[in-house]
Amino acid sequence: MEKYREIEKSIIKKFRKEIWSKFVKGIKDYQLIQQNDKVAVCMSGGKDSFLMAKCLQELQRHGQIDFELEFIVMDPGYTAYTKRKINDLAKELNVPIIMFKTDVFKVANTLNKEAPCYMCARMRRGHLYSKAKELGCNKIALGHHFDDVIETILLSVLYGGEFKTMMPKVHSDNFEGMELIRPMYLVKERDIIAWTKYNNLKFINCACEFTKKNKIKSGTSKREAVKKIIDELRRDNKYVEYNIFKSAEKVNLNTIISYQNDAIEKHFLDEYDKQ
Repeated sequence: MEKYREIEKSIIKKFRKEIWSKFVKGIKDYQLIQQNDKVAVCMSGGKDSFLMAKCLQELQRHGQIDFELEFIVMDPGYTAYTKRKINDLAKELNVPIIMFKTDVFKVANTLNKEAPCYMCARMRRGHLYSKAKELGCNKIALGHHFDDVIETILLSVLYGGEFKTMMPKVHSDNFEGMELIRPMYLVKERDIIAWTKYNNLKFINCACEFTKKNKIKSGTSKREAVKKIIDELRRDNKYVEYNIFKSAEKVNLNTIISYQNDAIEKHFLDEYDKQ
C-alpha cells in the first residue's frame, strides 16, 4: 500500500475518535460545507493545514455532500528549500497543490520592520481570498484548531481586555460572497501531533525569518505564555480546556456589564431600572 493510503487510513481508523469524528462534528455543527461549495484549502506547509487537506479529501470521497476542493499555497517569499519541502510533502500525501508567488514578506517588513506579523497576516489573508476567487471558490478553509480557539479566548481577556473568540466561520467584509471556514475547529493540537508522529511526517513550522529571530531574542510570545497557563490549569482540572471553550457558547448576558453587537453597545444600566 502506498504511504499516502496508509496516512489516509490512519485518520479514519487509528485516529477516528480524536480527529475524524471531531472534524466531521465541526463540519456538521457549524454547517461549514454545503452542497456545491468550492473550497480553497489554504496550505502553509504545516501539520494543521496538511491534516485539514487530508480530512477534506476523505470527506469529499465518503461524505454525502457534493463539493469541490482547490489546494492553494501562497509563497510569500519562501526560500528555495521551504518551497521544495512543501512540494515534497504535497506529493508524499497526494495533495495536488497550486503554489502562487507574492511579495508579502518583503512588503510587510518594509512597512513595519519592528513588528511585521500583523501586516503580514492581513496581506496573506487578502492574497488567499483573491486567489480563491480567481479559481471560482466561494470559501477559503484555514487550519486553526481547538487549541487556537481557547488560546484566543484567554489572549483577548488577558491581553486585550475583551471577551471574544475565533469563530468557526466568518463572512468576508472585502470579498463579496466569500466565506472563511475553520474545519479543524474541534480537533486538539496534541492529537494532530500524535497523528504526525504515528505517520512519521516532518512538516515545516513558520518559515518567516523575522519570527525565528524574534523567538530567539524574546524566548517566548503571548500565545506561548497562554499555552503554559492552560497546561498548568489542566494539571488541577482535566476539563479546563472544555470549560474555556464552553464559556464562549454559554454567555449569560444578565451577568455582563456591557456588550457590543456590531455598532450597537448595550450596558446593563440601560434596562436596570425598568425591571
